[in-house]
Amino acid sequence: QVQLVESGGGSVQAGGSLRLSCATSGFTSLYNCMGWFRQAPGKERDFVSIVNSIGMPIYADSVKGRFTISQDNAKNTLYLQMNSLKPEDTAMYYCAAQPQGNYPGICSLSANAYNYWGQGTQVTVSS
Repeated sequence: QVQLVESGGGSVQAGGSLRLSCATSGFTSLYNCMGWFRQAPGKERDFVSIVNSIGMPIYADSVKGRFTISQDNAKNTLYLQMNSLKPEDTAMYYCAAQPQGNYPGICSLSANAYNYWGQGTQVTVSS
């Protein structure tokens, strides 16, 4: 059973930085889509960044140049380094994963395509 556990959220002032971590376990699939989504109160869960099944990062336009996604395969951990944070980045951040099996495929940017989720970690950016 795939399990995802996020950590690293918190409260910072605008312009600050945070690094989110997502500890993963239980993967049996050779290829996986993994990434980060966020949800502000009263809004839908939006795509932030993913690492596709061949390791390429993809970013939402709103975070491009400020956020960096990375993974440490030895530690089975996915990271999201967030720099130059803005108040509009305030949200609950979720780690997500979707196994793809033994062949790489296209990773969706829609939250609906992901079956495995962490519990979320809150990021609050004050102006």
